Amino acid sequence: MEYDLGWLVLTALIGGIVALLGLLKRVNEWIYVSSLGAKQYSLPPGDMGWPFIGNMWSLFRAFKNGEPDSFISAVVTRFGAEAQIYKAFMFGNPCVIVTTSETCRRVLMDDVNFGHGSLKSITKLIGKKGFHGLSNEEHRRIRRATTAPIKGRDSLSVYIDLIEDIAMSSFEEWARMDRPVEFLTELRKVAFKVIMNIIMSDELEPKAMDIMEMEYTRLSHGVKSMPINLPGFAYREALKARKYLVKNFQDVVDKRRATMKSNQSKPNKDVLSIMIETEDEDGQKLSDEEIIDLIIMFLLTGHESSAHATTWVMIFLQENPQCLQKAKEEQEEIIRRRPPTQSRLSHNEIRQMEYLSKVIDETLRVANLSFALFREAKTDVNINGYIVPKGWKVLAWIRNIHVNPENYPNPKEFNPSRWDGHTTKPGAYIPFGAGSRLCPGGDLAKLEVSVFLHYFLLNYKLERLNPKCGVKYLPIPKPKDNCLARIKKLSASP
Repeated sequence: MEYDLGWLVLTALIGGIVALLGLLKRVNEWIYVSSLGAKQYSLPPGDMGWPFIGNMWSLFRAFKNGEPDSFISAVVTRFGAEAQIYKAFMFGNPCVIVTTSETCRRVLMDDVNFGHGSLKSITKLIGKKGFHGLSNEEHRRIRRATTAPIKGRDSLSVYIDLIEDIAMSSFEEWARMDRPVEFLTELRKVAFKVIMNIIMSDELEPKAMDIMEMEYTRLSHGVKSMPINLPGFAYREALKARKYLVKNFQDVVDKRRATMKSNQSKPNKDVLSIMIETEDEDGQKLSDEEIIDLIIMFLLTGHESSAHATTWVMIFLQENPQCLQKAKEEQEEIIRRRPPTQSRLSHNEIRQMEYLSKVIDETLRVANLSFALFREAKTDVNINGYIVPKGWKVLAWIRNIHVNPENYPNPKEFNPSRWDGHTTKPGAYIPFGAGSRLCPGGDLAKLEVSVFLHYFLLNYKLERLNPKCGVKYLPIPKPKDNCLARIKKLSASP
């Protein structure tokens, strides 16, 4: 009798737990789906996950286990590939995930129905006047007024000598060190120095530059962390870093404005001067808040992508010696064709780096520095027969596009030659986004990577200490040891 009673209590306890879990599993559905009324029946298939955390636990588990594509593949398998769009609850918001090149392109190109989808926590760090937090109309106004100096090959060619000088001196310094360096960490510093000089010339002393880079690293970590504003968390440290950066950039802007107003000396025609002088079509100039937030945004995006891309190029080339040799031979041929009177890299020579350009494109495709792009529905939108409710976030899952075998045979294979005569279908290659919010620093990042690689491939060798090191996929894919390596100078160079 006592034995039966024990089993009865245990069964009731288990049943109660199962029932409680079932109720919890339905909380997000009740809050965000049931409130939509009849529209809920036109939502795409999907799972809203647990209260508060939604589907984030599954995402973190997949990325932490080194299988970042398993998250979205599980969603597609569970709810059917034909849908191409799925409801979920992620990053504290009800959202839909779009997974194919067609649906992603439609969302990213449609400014009428979709606006910026930046999370409030990120906007607090980058600034509400940076591109991430602007309406489509404000975004277009400020983009037209500020991005010309960092877009297009002709505009960017004026920075080649600057990038060369910083890259060559840094590589030489690493090679002289009698110890390993974190290749990615050092490249971040190099890329930061480049973008700082492009924006404000030599306004900061070297020591101040180092401090600024450290603060930017704190800010960057916070942008990609959970938005917990408590002591000991990265997000709180990032808020402090932003406060420091804003104060220092305000001092720089004030000093530059005073110099330009007094005409005591002619300031460098850098991005900062252009932002101060430029007027939009209505004769309106940028405010200090807009300028500072744009500086923070340009710096944050300008040094992250180039440093990570260069690191992954070198890792992939090391893992594929035939590709490394081919890339090196192309750079040697450029030197051989150079007239005796020329000693510096030219814009025309960079345009001749056809194979290296394919190496960079393939690296951006395979490495997937961003796994998704965020938008927000400005009104109820119909996609593939499903309703995306007004106010819901839309995640264009570009990682899934870049590793889709329908777009790229053997997608996990690093193969720069796949780009030979390749015609990419619309929306199938979008490492820098698409539409009016295409990343304005994409051209600059590719230029930096090209210059970095030109000199590194010709003159140096990377010897990784942990070639089998695992990868940390969040927030940006990178080797867990930051590519710890010795930098060796080659005994003979062209």
